[in-house]
Amino acid sequence: MAPDSRIIIIRHAQAEHNVFYDYSIPDAPLTALGKRQAAALALRVSTLQQEADLIISSPLRRTLQTTILGWAPAIERLGGIRKVICLPELQECAGHPCDTGSSREELEADSEFAGFDFELLTPRWNSKEGFWSPGEVALMNRAKSVRQFLRNRPEKTIVVVSHGGIIRRITATAAGQSTHPWYNAEARIFEFDPESVQTEECWLHQKENVAVAGGYGPTSVEIDIGQTDSSL
Repeated sequence: MAPDSRIIIIRHAQAEHNVFYDYSIPDAPLTALGKRQAAALALRVSTLQQEADLIISSPLRRTLQTTILGWAPAIERLGGIRKVICLPELQECAGHPCDTGSSREELEADSEFAGFDFELLTPRWNSKEGFWSPGEVALMNRAKSVRQFLRNRPEKTIVVVSHGGIIRRITATAAGQSTHPWYNAEARIFEFDPESVQTEECWLHQKENVAVAGGYGPTSVEIDIGQTDSSL
C-alpha cells in the first residue's frame, strides 16, 4: 500500500432496475440516461482521470458500463480495458436477478465487454451462496476482503466502481455500516484510517466528495425494506 493512497469509490450510473424497481431484470444494465450520466462523470473527474493508477470494477453489467464510459480517458492512459480488474467481491448484496452477475462465459461472449479480463470470475461467483450470500455476516466479510485487497495494492490512487449496498459495507466503521444513500454516478474519495490500516478490518474514512452525475436511485436492498425516500 502506498503511504498516501486514495480510494475513489463510485456507484454505478442509473440502471434499469433503479427506474422500474423491477428486481427480475437479469444483471440489470444501464438505461440510456445512465449511459449519459456515466459519460458526464468522465468530464467531472477529469483531473482524477490523469491521476488514477488502477481501476477496479464489479463485474455486473451496469458497473462495467459505468467503468467503460466514466473512466475512458484513464483506461486508455493505463493501457486499455484489459488492465481493469474485475473483482467479483464488489458485486451487489441482494440475491435478486438484477443483482446477480452473468457468468464469465456470457460476459466474454458479449461484444460490449470485449477486452475485459474476467479471470477472477470463478464458476460460483454469482451463486449468491456461502461467501457470496446476501446474509449480513457474509456481506461484512466480503466488504472486509475488499478493503484488504485495496490495502495490499501498491498503487497510490485506485478507482473502485461498485454498488450502493456493498459500498456502504466497504465504507463501514467500527460503529457499523455507512448510511449514506449514494446517488447514481456519485464519486467520493476515501483513505485508510491510520489507526486501523494494519488490522484485519482496515477501515476507510472519507476524505472528500468529488462529483455526482445522476439522481438518487435506491438500491434493491433499500427497496426491500421500504427505504425509498431520497432523504435516506
